[in-house]
This record gives sequence, C-alpha cells and structure tokens, in this order.
Amino acid sequence: MACARVPLDEQHVTEPNGPSGRDRSLPALHPERVEDRSFVAYRPPPLEGSAAHLEEFLEHAQFIADDLDWLLALPHDKFWCQVVFDESLQKCLDSYLRHAPRGLDPEALPASPAVADMQRRLHRSVFMTFLRMATHKESKENFITPAVFGEIIYNNFLFDIPKILDLCVLYGKGNSQLLHKMIENIFTQQPGYYADLEEAVPTIIQVLDTILQKCGLQLEGATASEPLKLEAHGRYTAMTMSQKDLVDLVLYLCDSCTTMFSFLDIFPAACHTFQSHGFLNRLASFYELAVPDIEKAIRKRNFDDKSLQEDMWRRVSHSCRKMVEIAHLFVLHTCLQPVLEGSENIQSFVEDFLQIMTAFLQEKRFLVDYDEQFPVEDDVSLLQQAFPHLDETRTSYLLQGVECAWETVGRKRVRPAPVAPPREVEGGEWAETAEDQTNGLQRGAEAPVDPPQKGDNGAVCTVSAGELESLLSHIRDLLPDLGEGFILACLEQYGYSSEVVINNILEDRLAPALDKLDRALPRPVKEEIPPVLSSRSNVFDDDDFDVFNRDKVDMTRIWKGRRQGKGGRELLDDKEHIAEQRARYQAYETVVDEVPVGPGEEGAGAGGGAYVTDDYDDEYDDTYDINQVGANDLDEDDDLLNRRPFTTPQVLRTSKQPKSRQDEQEEEEEEDEKDAVVKRDQFVQDPAVLRERAEARRAAMHSRRGYSRPEPASHVAGRPKGQGQSQETAQDRRRKEAHKGRGANHNRRNMADRKRSKGMIPS
Repeated sequence: MACARVPLDEQHVTEPNGPSGRDRSLPALHPERVEDRSFVAYRPPPLEGSAAHLEEFLEHAQFIADDLDWLLALPHDKFWCQVVFDESLQKCLDSYLRHAPRGLDPEALPASPAVADMQRRLHRSVFMTFLRMATHKESKENFITPAVFGEIIYNNFLFDIPKILDLCVLYGKGNSQLLHKMIENIFTQQPGYYADLEEAVPTIIQVLDTILQKCGLQLEGATASEPLKLEAHGRYTAMTMSQKDLVDLVLYLCDSCTTMFSFLDIFPAACHTFQSHGFLNRLASFYELAVPDIEKAIRKRNFDDKSLQEDMWRRVSHSCRKMVEIAHLFVLHTCLQPVLEGSENIQSFVEDFLQIMTAFLQEKRFLVDYDEQFPVEDDVSLLQQAFPHLDETRTSYLLQGVECAWETVGRKRVRPAPVAPPREVEGGEWAETAEDQTNGLQRGAEAPVDPPQKGDNGAVCTVSAGELESLLSHIRDLLPDLGEGFILACLEQYGYSSEVVINNILEDRLAPALDKLDRALPRPVKEEIPPVLSSRSNVFDDDDFDVFNRDKVDMTRIWKGRRQGKGGRELLDDKEHIAEQRARYQAYETVVDEVPVGPGEEGAGAGGGAYVTDDYDDEYDDTYDINQVGANDLDEDDDLLNRRPFTTPQVLRTSKQPKSRQDEQEEEEEEDEKDAVVKRDQFVQDPAVLRERAEARRAAMHSRRGYSRPEPASHVAGRPKGQGQSQETAQDRRRKEAHKGRGANHNRRNMADRKRSKGMIPS
C-alpha cells in the first residue's frame, strides 16, 4: 500500500508471495509490477470498403478503446508502471498520432455512423491518456516529484517534439487552453525539450527547402542537398513532374503548414526559438517562390478527376492562409504583445517589428496576402499609441511600400470578413454537428477554403484586346449558342481562364450571379470616349479669344510684337476719358432753388421772364422736407443752413479755369491755421529747446562776468576713412573712450549702487 503524501518515486510497496515464497518490498515504479496486457497498433478507417472491412476496423478499434479505458481506470502507481515499462502501449499511442485522420484528409469523413462513434471514442481516450501522462500531480496523495517527473518523460520518450506537434494538430482546435497548459507543464518540468526544439527547427526549415527542390527552385544562399548530375537534362518542376508527385507535394505542404501553425498557436513561447533561426524570413521567401509555381501548375495542368484538382487547390489555399497566420503569430508574440504588456526595453521590440516588416517589402505577394488578413496599418497605429516616439519616416516608408505591393500585384484591397471563434470541446472530444459535416468543417484542422473562382488566387487577370477576342472565339467555337456578353461575364468571374469557364458551363456549376444572366446576352456596345476638346474645362472658356467655341475672333485686337499706332507716351497723355467725364460733373456745378421759366408759362411775370419759387402750400405736409432737422437748436452758424456749391474735382479742372473766391478763402484759412499753432502745455518739454535755453543762460552769465570761454577744439571726427588720421585725432578718440562714462546715462549703475549703499533706495 502506498504511503500517503509521499511522492511516487520515493514510495515502496510490499508484494506477497515473491520468488522465494515470502513477501518482498519493491519501488512503486518497477518493471515487475507491469500488467501483462498487449496493446495493438491503430489502423485508420477504410475509405471505401465492404461491410467486412468496416467490421474488421470496428473490432480492431474496440480492442484499443477497451485497453485504453482499462489503463485510465488504473490507480496512480499502476498507471505509471504501465506507461513507463509497457512498450506495446507506446507503440499504440504513436501509431494513433501518426495515422489518425487530420481535418483535410479524406479519412476525416466517416463511412458510417458506427465508424464515426468509434473514431470519436478512440480520439477521446488517446487524448485523456496523454493528458494524464503530462500531469505530475493528480491529488495531494498521488503525485511525482517535478524533477523526477521531467526525467521520466524525457528519458523514456513519453513525449518528444514530433509527438507534441501531432498532439497540437489533432487536438488543437477546441482544446487549445487545456493543451497549452499540458505542453507548458512539459517544457517547464523538463527544460531539455527546449534544446530538442532548437535541433528540430533546422529540420522544419529543411522541409521548405525540400519542397523548393522538388519544384526546381532554390532560395538564395541555400545549398542543394544533392548536386545536379551532368547527364541529367534538367530538374523537375511543378509543371513537368508526374501528377502523383504533385499530389504528394501538395499534401506534404498542407500537412507541414497546418502542423507548424497549430504548434505555434498553442505554445507561443516557441516563436522565439523559431525566430532565432531566421525562420520567418525563410518562410516569406518560400511563399514568394513556391506558391505561385504550385498554383500555376494546379490551374494549367489537366487532371483526369476535376474533384482532385479542386481538392489540390483547396489544400494550397489552406497552406497559404496558414503560412500568413504563422507570420502573424511571430509578429504578435515577439513584437506587439511585449509592447502592449509594457515590457522593459519597448524600443527594441518596436525596432524588431519595423525590421520584420521592412524585410517583407521585398516579398510583394506575401506582403499583400499578409496585409489582406492582418492590415499593417492597424499594427502601426497600435504601436503609435503605445510608443509615441515611433519613427514617422520609417512608418511612412513602410506603409507606402505596402501600397506599392498592392499596385505591383494588381489586386484591390478588401477587408476580410470576421471569423467566428472556435468552440471549446470538453475533455478533448470532438464537437461535430450536421452542419459541420455538410460544410466540411472537421476536427483537427481549420476549414478549407472554396475552390478558386478567379485566377491567381483571387487576383483579376488583365488581358489585352487581342487575347480577349481569341478567348471569345475559342469558347464560341465550342458553344455557339452563348452570347458574347454572357461569355465576357464568365471570363471576368473565372479569371479569364477559358478552360475553367467551359468546364463550369458544361457541368452546370456556374456561380449564382452567372446563372441569373441570359445566356444569349449580347456584347455591350462600347461607349465612344468624348473628344478631349469638348470635355475640357478651362478658365478661359467663352471669352473673346476662345477659338475652340468661337468661329470668329476680332483680329484687330491681336498683334505680334509692338502694336502699330500710338506710343507709350502718347497713350499716357491721352485724356479723352477725362474729357468725357468732365461734362458729366459740370451738370452738378450749379445748384439753385429757383428755376427760370419762359414767357407764357405758369408763374411768368409781366416782363416775360420770371423764376419759379417754392410757394408754401397749406395742404402739403412739409414736416420732413427740411434736411437740417434740429440743427438750428444746437448751432448758431449760418453755414449749416446754407448749401455749399458743388466743387469740381481737381483732376477734372483745366489749367485755365480760374479759382473761385471761395477756394481762395479756404486756402487762406488753411495757411492761417498753420501759422497760428496752439501751444500746448506739455508735461515733458522738447530737450532741444531746453538745451538752447541753457546755452543762452550760460552765454549771458559769461558775458556778465566779462570773459568768454572758447569751446575746446575736437578732432574726433578726423579725416575720411582710408586717408589716415592725425595724432590729435587719435588722442581725442582715446580721451573720449576713456571718459565716456562720466556723464549722460553711462554711469547709472554706479550711481544707483551709491544711493543704495546710503539707504536712499530700499533693497
């Protein structure tokens, strides 16, 4: 009986009836405690088999399921003895990890409900077995010392890197959190797995190089594993290799990309190990070289089975998406996540992000596919918010490079639709519904994409006018009943591939939008482009010299060089326009209140000539006739009541026209005002006036005393520059420089210090 609260590696048990017939004590983990039970290896379900084959599979799987259920029901010490020392159990588990159908495999579709139920039972039992194997503490009484646990699983190969990769790809969907804790515990208790991962990364990189070599391609700097023989005519390419080799190559690529993504998605800590080997740059270069070549081979080659061609395209599209998602995992966990978590040395993570994205600029197609699923602009905006000191020049260069990549590839930017999150499965069991089976959403891998409907992985192919006419005539020769408009719509939908169009029309598998079209639809009439002259828009439209809209133009207003006729001086002296305006202003020169009338008119006097005066009319309301309302009450000046005669502007006067009396009076008044300037009592008088007064007082004082002191001669000015100076000038200049601080404002600081020292200015 095991002792309580003692680790399993230190426990001992007593077994009765030993070899000598007496009780003996053995360690809890001992080979002799293993139960004699033989586990059989797993075999996948048959694709298409008879009832006998299905019955054989069900019976074989029943043995495995019963044995695993028996194993899981063992107590803690018995379970670990069986796991560590039973080789048949490890072979059984390894066979299931190798041969269990993945999500994209044809075996993932069960042939019958009984097979599906049995497969589900096996899947759960294997997962629960590995989960228990990865747990070193089941309860307070049943546990293993962590260090000993790490040695047990490592030395007995219970887990290794290939097994962990298979576990991720088989159980990653729906069980990611549980699987993450399981793998994290394995790497934590046994750090030796990190060293194994370091050795496994070059092998994974070799997978990419092998695919390139099979396609006749090679990365820059990569060395071929086998040199090309001299007698060999050339390498096989995706177009020249056999169909079986191409299918195997695509299956190999799809399985590798799915496995790598599942592992990195569940255990992100491995991204740093992969990145230390430059895996991301190799992946982007591989994508740029291999993917177009493989896609072209699948589109152009003739497959006997069209369903096989669609399956190959589905797998290639799935591989492309997984490679892009792998790159995003690297960027997220090695660059963005540390910045968002506020880790130390954020600038280094930002620099890593900019370097990775700058390296992607060379791989145009990979960058476009990456930006389509994970916009680079969003990542840059996120970094700008978390790190305000982000280099604007490098980010602008990066975003411009992304736009240039879209233009180079010839695709339009389309935001991807949001993807529903995967559902978690309790206990590692698959969650399958009828809808999932109908849509092909199977366990273990992501759902495949639809077969292509446009050429070059969704990119619209542009062809010349001659090539388009050739495609039309080729399809019309085979299907003469179709209209050219309908054929053009089909070609545009399917990437201008005549083979795909003919195949879909004959098999009646057109897109829903094309089924609604009339098959006899004629070719649309090409609209004529309006001429440039008629569609132009200019600021000079419809002016006097618009020769595009006017048939006749006044040629007298157009000349070349100097215009014949008047010169510049004559044009300036021409005052005809002034003479025209003079007559207009003279009409306002005389303003009177009386208008003369002729004899016989109303108001004429006896002498035959009279003036019409403004007689007062009693019935007329003259309240508002007077212009100066209220002026008589405030001012006594009679000028306000009199109208001032109209004055002709100065520019319209002639030199011979005499000045009026009133103008002369105004000029005299202005001169009188200038002479009689009112003296203002200024607070600060003019310094010049004060100096003149002081000089006058000084001269008067000297004259009273009877002597006059001549002004000292000064030679400071000296001669003009460049002619030399006299000795007197040099002495006077030195004297002025030495004594310039005695007066004026040059001694203010000294005098202020003197006053402050005497207490005149408060400190």
